[in-house]
Amino acid sequence: MKTILFGATALAALLSTPAYAQSAPADPNAPPPAPASTQTSVGSTNQRDIIVTAPLQTSERDVLQGTTVLTGQELTRQLRPSIGETLARQPGVSASSFGPSASRPILRGFQGDRIRVLTDGIGSIDVSNTSVDHAVIIDPLLSERIEILRGPSALLYGSSAVGGVVNVIDTRIPRTVPENGYRVNGIANYGSAANERSGGMAGDVAVGPHLVLHADGSYLKSGDLRTGGYILSRDARAQALAAAAQPADPNAADPIDFAASAQLKGKLPNTQAETWTAGAGASIITDTGSLGVSYSHYDSLYGVPIRYATQAGQEQEAPRLDVVQNRVDLRGEIETGGDVISKIRVRVGQASYRHFELEEDNSVGTAFYNKGLEGRLEVVQANRGGWQGASGVQFYNRIFNVVGDEAFLPKNETNQTGLFTLQQYESGKFRAEGGLRYEITDLAARTPEDDLRFFRGNQSYHSVSGSLGASYALTDSIRVGLNGSRTERAPSGEELFANGAHAGTQAYELGNPDFRLEKSWGLEGTLHAHGNGFSFDASAYYNWFSNYISENQVASSVCQAAADPSGRTVDLPCFQYQQANARYYGFEADASVKVAQIGGYAVNADVLGDYVHANIVDQGPVPRIPPMRVLGGIEAQGDRINGRVEVEHVFDQNRIAAFETKTNDYTMVNASIGLSPFGKDSKTTLLLSANNLFDVNARRATSFLKDFAPLAGRDFRATLRFGL
Repeated sequence: MKTILFGATALAALLSTPAYAQSAPADPNAPPPAPASTQTSVGSTNQRDIIVTAPLQTSERDVLQGTTVLTGQELTRQLRPSIGETLARQPGVSASSFGPSASRPILRGFQGDRIRVLTDGIGSIDVSNTSVDHAVIIDPLLSERIEILRGPSALLYGSSAVGGVVNVIDTRIPRTVPENGYRVNGIANYGSAANERSGGMAGDVAVGPHLVLHADGSYLKSGDLRTGGYILSRDARAQALAAAAQPADPNAADPIDFAASAQLKGKLPNTQAETWTAGAGASIITDTGSLGVSYSHYDSLYGVPIRYATQAGQEQEAPRLDVVQNRVDLRGEIETGGDVISKIRVRVGQASYRHFELEEDNSVGTAFYNKGLEGRLEVVQANRGGWQGASGVQFYNRIFNVVGDEAFLPKNETNQTGLFTLQQYESGKFRAEGGLRYEITDLAARTPEDDLRFFRGNQSYHSVSGSLGASYALTDSIRVGLNGSRTERAPSGEELFANGAHAGTQAYELGNPDFRLEKSWGLEGTLHAHGNGFSFDASAYYNWFSNYISENQVASSVCQAAADPSGRTVDLPCFQYQQANARYYGFEADASVKVAQIGGYAVNADVLGDYVHANIVDQGPVPRIPPMRVLGGIEAQGDRINGRVEVEHVFDQNRIAAFETKTNDYTMVNASIGLSPFGKDSKTTLLLSANNLFDVNARRATSFLKDFAPLAGRDFRATLRFGL
């Protein structure tokens, strides 16, 4: 809190207040809007194409790496209760899919600590990276825009962002003064697959010429998710039926009906949810900058799909998570007007988080507590002869503790300080960009003397990461680029200190406090082609890792030896974090073309595809990697009505780790119609969509629960957005 107050005081002293700021005008030098695709639609404004997450104003089609911007009607169409499912149809993106409430985005096969999920440039400050059953504390209902960024600019947000950065941008801290003195935006949504009812509202009001006050809130309630067929996969059903044929254990306190589990269809038990949020903010806005603060509260109770027992001796639970986060944020920016420094930005977030994992009798089995503080200061250089840049410092502190039956981690603290710079140079058709980050990470495990099962000690890491790339405009419509990177990532507290049973992943997890820095080299080539009536973006990448950290199943005796000092018995499969060399390569591409003009409607066809191949040297495939995917659609766009039909095919995944099962391919068909009854410039829209029209039983290869929790079946959705 002291850091936030200090930042506010320092920035307020630099602000001058001659007149209030209006909405920023469109950049006259920005490129023309592109045709429709899953990322950009016909009629999009220039401002839509500017990457907000990047510290320097950059067009989406000029970046040196794969980038996605989701906003407007496309964001409304893809909106789901979790950020992972909201983004799952974007190029190069999949989701962890641990039920409808806990689904974290996966970028190019990377997840957990190898990507960063941000809210307005600052981490979500939760424990979603600790386990796949923990939700990301970001509410998509209140998002105005979502960006996915990779390459040099990602280094500004942490060396751990090997896969990239997801930045969810909301309006909680106002950026502009409302033109009419107030503005109100709202959304109401219904989804049939889970009887999902949700809504949110956000409003700003100007108090005098410089002060803007903000308030927002949202609510979601849903039942058990309806799926398209059997709950258990074919292999899991066969195992359960085989177990049902065996004589029952007469000594079992709570015998499991394996035959009933094998026949489960339709509703996915224990996936209901209820979530509400509330927030308030205020900003001082002038011609030369702004300074704002906000407070937000997040409260959720959601169920986690049951990992059904399919063999005698296994246990099955129906856990529910009771989650609360209280958060304070600050954001400020001043325009200095100088010849050397043009802007100074500060961003700080502090949050207190806890969740209780509830047993069937509502008692607390395990409690997770997390307190975090993250702050960053950026100095943006003025453009001098085509050269501009941004440099700064970032600080992160996390104190994390697990208490209860499944305390697989000791209380631990992470402190991280990073110095970064991003530099760009442009001359005619040539553009170059380079990023550099130096980071110090200190991790400490605070273990009670009477609990000997955990590793104890402190670890300190010094890492240097850099990226350099260039692009060239072959024509006014086509730009090609090549980017190289070298990254170093410090291990997380979970990878160092874990030593205990973790029901969320059904594993006894064992860390290694002697891990070294994870290092990688990467190359990425890009092609952007945008012209009158067509758009094409493609990226291909290759990453070489040394000291790559992954979990590998080992003999139970390894975990038992680590558990012996505490007297515990290892009754789950033993998974140990290990380091080895690894290789990742793949591509993502999306294209759109205008195929016809019928009266007032432009008809556009689009297609996207992505693929990733990941292998641990001398061991085999990296687990839970998404298979190849192709998604194509055709869309008719008019001033008042937009209609779209799309088909997504996800191929089977047979490249699996020894402890995984194969995943079958599936094809989904979706359709939607968007209505703007008051014209395309109105903020009022109604979107009606039908997803998974043929009620396909689909499972994601990236999910820990793919054999026990299919994706949603046929789902009819209605979403109303409005604004004043």
